[in-house]
Amino acid sequence: MTKCAFIPNFFKFYNMLWSAALPFLKKHPRLAPTFDRRINPVHLEPADIWIQAASAGEAYLAVCIIKALDVDRPVTILLTTNTEQGMEILTQALSQKEYSPHISLCFDIFPLDSPKAMDKAVYQVNPAVMVLLETELWPAHLYALKRNHTRVLIINGRLSRKSSRYYRLTKAFWRCFAPERILAISDQDAQRFSQVFSHTHIGIMDNIKFDRMKFQKTDTDSDVSALAAIVPRQLPLSILASFRRQEEKQIIDMVKGLKKEVPNQVIALFPRHVHRIAPLLKKLNNNGLKVYKGSQISSVLTGPAIILWDRFGDLYQAYKHAHVVFVGASLVPLGGQNFMEPAALGIPTIIGPHWQDFAWVGKEIFNTGAVTRCKNRQHVVKTMCRHLVKSGNRKTRIDAVSHYISQKQGGAQIAAETILASWKRNRPFIGN
Repeated sequence: MTKCAFIPNFFKFYNMLWSAALPFLKKHPRLAPTFDRRINPVHLEPADIWIQAASAGEAYLAVCIIKALDVDRPVTILLTTNTEQGMEILTQALSQKEYSPHISLCFDIFPLDSPKAMDKAVYQVNPAVMVLLETELWPAHLYALKRNHTRVLIINGRLSRKSSRYYRLTKAFWRCFAPERILAISDQDAQRFSQVFSHTHIGIMDNIKFDRMKFQKTDTDSDVSALAAIVPRQLPLSILASFRRQEEKQIIDMVKGLKKEVPNQVIALFPRHVHRIAPLLKKLNNNGLKVYKGSQISSVLTGPAIILWDRFGDLYQAYKHAHVVFVGASLVPLGGQNFMEPAALGIPTIIGPHWQDFAWVGKEIFNTGAVTRCKNRQHVVKTMCRHLVKSGNRKTRIDAVSHYISQKQGGAQIAAETILASWKRNRPFIGN
């Protein structure tokens, strides 16, 4: 490890900050149930490989990697996460039949980055390899791993423009415990990492999220969603999905525009956050729009309508029966939401100009004919209406997106091979 004279003094100060913060963190409702385990990690089990999956999204990536690991000798892997949802995914999405019998898995909560806690955690686990999914860099954690001579890998790495500015300003600090290898999901991410960790081996990999993507084999589906059950079959269904509070005014204008251009349709609104249902309903009514809450409808609608869906978890099934979908968090700079779900189902999918959080999908997706990026809300309305009038061939779109996804799959296998190679170099197997 590079000698950095200021590091010991930094951690003295860092430890003081944690000591001051811990009494307050102990009272935090999300941390309180597991606080003792986070701050005194004596319960952590020794492991050859430690994989940290910060939350739900990273937990799904970890599941893909575990399933892709092809090991020829016993290996113990510790999977940790910061959240309750992440823990549910790790423990429920992995059955023993789905991964190598040579793998022994253990699951636990990720410790707080208090230097004392992290020193104890790394000592307890003593991993040969530490895998950080996407980008989660904690100073005390990395420092303890370096002193333990653990090989640190960043897998499926991404670094936003905003975050990279911070890391560049403090790169002298981070380089003191740089990871041994980084596999980034794009050329842009790799370049940003290289500006911080100039001596680290940095490569490119396909995003593991492509490995998780499902696509429709045909243009028929036997499942009937709760929404489809109340929409008249003779009317087209438009879905405005995953939009945020900052977009609500534009969404209301879009609803008005859609109704004006194509009166005979059902428009279903799926806001990103359920707590926005009541205020959004009030806004819609104040704009002279008659709106039904989904929970209030018990039979098939008799004609065109606007539905504000107020039940969580129904969106994906609803997508299957839509004629056109707009995916929000894209009209204003909020990064976008997952537009690949409806696109993979062959549904014409529209987004606004802002999709930075999903740039990893690649601009080529717009060449498939399944996804259209629009410059503003007026362009969105015009494009949605065009698809309502002439929907095109759903199977053609399914085939195009399926081909696009299949070309970009394999990231989990690359990650698995990289992790195993690093483990074998650090802990070589000595046979009889």
